[in-house]
Amino acid sequence: MFFYLSKIFWFFVTPSNVLTVIALVGLLLLFSRYRRLGHGLVAIGIVGFLIVGASPLARISMRVLEDRFAAVPRLDGEPVAGVIVLGGAIGMNRHQIKFTDAAARMTATIELARRLPEVRIVFTGGSASLLTEEEYTEADAARALFTAVGMRTENVLYEDRSRNTRENALFTRDLVQPQPGERWLLVTSAYHMPRAVGCFKAVGFDVVPYPVDFHADGKPDDFYRPFRTFSEGLRLADLSTKEWVGLVAYRLMGYTPTLLPGR
Repeated sequence: MFFYLSKIFWFFVTPSNVLTVIALVGLLLLFSRYRRLGHGLVAIGIVGFLIVGASPLARISMRVLEDRFAAVPRLDGEPVAGVIVLGGAIGMNRHQIKFTDAAARMTATIELARRLPEVRIVFTGGSASLLTEEEYTEADAARALFTAVGMRTENVLYEDRSRNTRENALFTRDLVQPQPGERWLLVTSAYHMPRAVGCFKAVGFDVVPYPVDFHADGKPDDFYRPFRTFSEGLRLADLSTKEWVGLVAYRLMGYTPTLLPGR
């Protein structure tokens, strides 16, 4: 039930959706006796688009999330039991592999597999589709990619039932049965790492964060540099807002031990 409610709720809190609805309702009211209210809503929608799309607010929001963990994890020779990569970066379309803008999760995993050829690799991701049953899971797409690039298939495990981060943690723990003292690297987008680490901690699986796919540059101008296009700012605002809403929802549900898990 949580999965379906989260998908529906997210549609109604996406900044770009909210601002669009406000502006459209305002336009409709212009043709009614509530013209004054309509003018106000249209103004709110337009100003909202300008602020969210052009100002650095979305980048600042993302920066807070991405700074929770070190950008370059140390691989200092200490034994690594395995690498876990979360879904959300890959899929299949017309029998071909396709990537989202989180493709760095996959490229980082391939790099780690080459640097650490003996460790286990676990890909966790099923189907997050709400309305339709997809022909391929994310795990199917990952299997096709890893096979195509020549990764050692005997070292890779695929978890194909999970639909969200909570299930990623639960099902991966059950699949690998981690032992005390083992060191498992967790690969996911930097902005998503706090919620992911929190979910794994909540199910008793300690992981070492290996964040990738950074959206903020990590420089001082992140706090004042405007976006070059409104679409870029809106996209980042949608992404960061979704993550903050997810953090609050997961904490309320008890899926993470703190609101903003960190080091």
